[in-house]
Amino acid sequence: MSNTAKRITPEYEIVEDNETIRYLEHGYPCDLIRWHAHDDYELHYIVDTSGKVFVGDYIGNYLPGQLILTGPRLPHNWICQHDQEAVQLRDMVIRFDHESFSNGMKIIPELAEILPMLARAKSGIEFFDQDHEYLKDIFQKVRDSSGLSRLILALPLLQKLAQSRNYRLLSTVQIDLKSNETLQRKINTVVDYVSQNYGQDITLSNVASLIGMSDSHFSRFFKKATGNRFIEFVNRVRVSRACSLLTETDQQIATICFQVGFNNVANFNRRFHELKGVTPRDFRSQSNIHIEGSAPVS
Repeated sequence: MSNTAKRITPEYEIVEDNETIRYLEHGYPCDLIRWHAHDDYELHYIVDTSGKVFVGDYIGNYLPGQLILTGPRLPHNWICQHDQEAVQLRDMVIRFDHESFSNGMKIIPELAEILPMLARAKSGIEFFDQDHEYLKDIFQKVRDSSGLSRLILALPLLQKLAQSRNYRLLSTVQIDLKSNETLQRKINTVVDYVSQNYGQDITLSNVASLIGMSDSHFSRFFKKATGNRFIEFVNRVRVSRACSLLTETDQQIATICFQVGFNNVANFNRRFHELKGVTPRDFRSQSNIHIEGSAPVS
């Protein structure tokens, strides 16, 4: 997979492991680099390479030092630049499940401190201004430990992130933890379709027929499953792509407006400001700050 157009319905990954805290890592290229989802939370720390990151309907850039927490059933992937050379270690990952903490807090109430962060992770969370020497040290120690030692090492990191106020939420699609695999597949089909066709005219009727629903049924289903009306979701995807173009290119704002699927500049500016709190022009002027990873809570 080399670009957005080649994204397909994410592979669903089943993890069988009795550990509360699990660790994995991989280099590049690697078979683990794919568009996928699973029932676990994953804390991804990028060590090397750069390129595009996909989290739900979010599309952005990634660089070494990026730290993202993805929630259960939230599709995600990191795609290296085409000219990227092979590396032995691209990212380090700490993985854990929801039940361990929700059940554990019944015995250890202090675990409830991290539950608000886990709720936010349904959207994917990117953390900023982290101590990278600390992160590398903790991830390495988690990697080299097991059992209770691994849990004791990981908990302070999760607590630190739960207390952080310097983060942003990424995806507008939040999958209910109780949603079944069939509904998950339908939502992923819609997300994939919109992500691939945001520059074209997208109607609710066309997308509803794509997953075999009537217009009214699909409208209710999508709002219940994601918390967004369908048109709101489409606008968010288009604005997300516009952010990438504003950051990465010097194209005129009007050109970007039409390229991402808006019919007029006034509507584009209005929707952009509603979602980002700034105009496209102001966003572009601040783009270097965003690329370097300094961004406000959202």
